[in-house]
Amino acid sequence: MRILLASQNKKKRAEFEAMFAPLGIELLPSCELPDTVEDLPDFSGNARKKAREAALATGEWCLADDSGLEVFYLDGAPGVLSARYAGEHGNDAANNAKLLRELAGVEAENRRARFVCALCLCKPDGTPAIEVFGDTHGRILEVAQGTNDFGYDPLFLFTEPGFPQSNRGFAELAPAEKSAVSHRGRALQKLAKKLPTLTREN
Repeated sequence: MRILLASQNKKKRAEFEAMFAPLGIELLPSCELPDTVEDLPDFSGNARKKAREAALATGEWCLADDSGLEVFYLDGAPGVLSARYAGEHGNDAANNAKLLRELAGVEAENRRARFVCALCLCKPDGTPAIEVFGDTHGRILEVAQGTNDFGYDPLFLFTEPGFPQSNRGFAELAPAEKSAVSHRGRALQKLAKKLPTLTREN
C-alpha cells in the first residue's frame, strides 16, 4: 500500500516514516499539493479537508494531520490557530513569545495544556477511510527548556503520571521518547492498528 502525506513538514514526515516502515507501507515522496484553506473550527475537520483535497488532486491514498496546542486557561487557544497564533504561519519564535505574554503572571496550576492531533486517511476518490485522534497532557513552562524539535515543544512540560518522560519538557526528549507519549505518536499508534485491515482490502 502506498500513502501520500499531505504535508511538507520534514519532521512530521520522519515520524510517519518510522511508524509505517514496520507495516510495509510506502510513504510516497512529497509533491506539490493544493493549498488547503484550514478554515474549519476543529482539528478533525481540517485534517479531513486536507486529506480529501490531496487525494482528489493526486489519485492516491492521502494522509493528513491537523495538530496544535490547547491551553485551558486561554479557553483552548491557540487551538486550530496554533501554527499562526502570532499572525505569520510557522513562526515558532513569535508564537511562543505570544503564548508567554498571554500567560504572564499565571500560576503553574493554571497553565495546564494539551497537544492534540487529528489524522485522516482518504481513499483516492476522497472518501475518508480512517480518522483517529490523539492527545497528550502537560502544562506551559514560564521559560523554554530543551533544544529538540519544533513549535511549542520548548514550552510544554509533559506531566502525565506513570511515564519515564513525566515532568520533562518535550524539547528535552529524544525523538523516540517523545513519540511514545506525544499526541501525534498516539494518533499514529491508533492509525497503525487500523491500517492492516485496509492493506488486506487493497
